[in-house]
Amino acid sequence: MNHRTKQEKGKRNFLIKAIFAIATAVVCVMSAMAQPAWPDRTIKVIVPYTPGGGTDAVTRHLLDKVTAETKWSMIVDNKPGGNGNVGLDIVAKSKPDGYTLGMGQTANLAINPALMSKMPFDPAKDLIPVALVAELPTLLVVRQDSPFKNLGDVIKAAKAKPGSLRQALAGSGTVGHLAGEMLAVKAGFTALNVPYKGAAPALTDLLGEQTDYMFATPQAVLGMIKGGKMRALAVTSTRRLSILPNVPTVSESGYKNFEAVDWKMLVAPAGTPIAVIRQINQAVEKALATPSLQAQLDAEGSAALGGSTQKAAEYLRSEQVEWATLIKEANIKLD
Repeated sequence: MNHRTKQEKGKRNFLIKAIFAIATAVVCVMSAMAQPAWPDRTIKVIVPYTPGGGTDAVTRHLLDKVTAETKWSMIVDNKPGGNGNVGLDIVAKSKPDGYTLGMGQTANLAINPALMSKMPFDPAKDLIPVALVAELPTLLVVRQDSPFKNLGDVIKAAKAKPGSLRQALAGSGTVGHLAGEMLAVKAGFTALNVPYKGAAPALTDLLGEQTDYMFATPQAVLGMIKGGKMRALAVTSTRRLSILPNVPTVSESGYKNFEAVDWKMLVAPAGTPIAVIRQINQAVEKALATPSLQAQLDAEGSAALGGSTQKAAEYLRSEQVEWATLIKEANIKLD
């Protein structure tokens, strides 16, 4: 083979490689162009509680604002059961494409893992925190004709006759339940827990003098307080509620740094693309910054949170440690 033939062969090989490289690049570009922009269909947000409850209300307020701002199609799908575990288990086992999300909260993301021996999913491995949404404290309430006028009265009576005061629970393992246990540990008393299947029957028995006090959400008792049927003695957040400015915090009442709130956190299945997670987070962050949504939440006793996905992840880890520590120290059981 002469020198000219070698040169021509080399040129042909180079040309073939160049054509192949260009063709590959074109295919990649066309493939990328063929991928529809997210989202191209309806996003489902699973609420692991019944319609009309606090988690459901916060989720619908948020989605109304997000869809108005982004024009995304989003729907709520209520899947109650298992103290919030059933719905989030569905989320954890869903395809990680950003089209199935869940509204988790204190109970199923932080309390249940420490309280239940068997969980259908692992919040730390099977779910990704997307955005912190809002927090809702509980109120220590008694009947309007109760002899207890403040938190100190309740604690004094509980210490005088250990185990005699009856605390109504909307359910075992709820934030209200744990708030009561936390107070008992910090104040050094014991109470008799009386669990119910929901806030409504628990409040009915409290009004009927079958129990003595209860830690309930503002949404559940605000009407009764304003109607003169119940009296709020303390709130479990670090700040007073604007809708009940005269009700002191537990911390103000002598138990520093006391806080027990039912926070809401949007989560996605593990493996969901980080670009999608960030896009959702930014949309939620923008919605939570609007005065109209903040006013809606405030009117129901909630407070908007927000922040980055990293903040949500750090917040979740911190809450899981705190609730697990409380449950262990108080020897709280679900029986």
